[in-house]
Amino acid sequence: MVLNWFDAAEAKKFGASLAQFFLERIPKVSQKADKEFAKKVDYVLGKMAVQIAEFKQQHKLNTYKKAQLGNVFKWALLDAGIAADYADDITKWLMQKIG
Repeated sequence: MVLNWFDAAEAKKFGASLAQFFLERIPKVSQKADKEFAKKVDYVLGKMAVQIAEFKQQHKLNTYKKAQLGNVFKWALLDAGIAADYADDITKWLMQKIG
């Protein structure tokens, strides 16, 4: 029972899938000031919010699992070449949604 608290495999897997979902739709963040880019990002984040809500209903996330999910998500964005400040912003958004 106690060991289940530290089992963050599902959270990590979900964090990686969210990052992949984001990266497939927003490959490079070179046009951050463009209105069309902003609309596209808002649309993608809306789709991600739905996925997050579904995941939260199916999985009990404690503080450790939330941290692991956010860490995997952020590093996937950074590894893909997303600017660190933008990766931070998107990760903060994710962590607020995870709540």
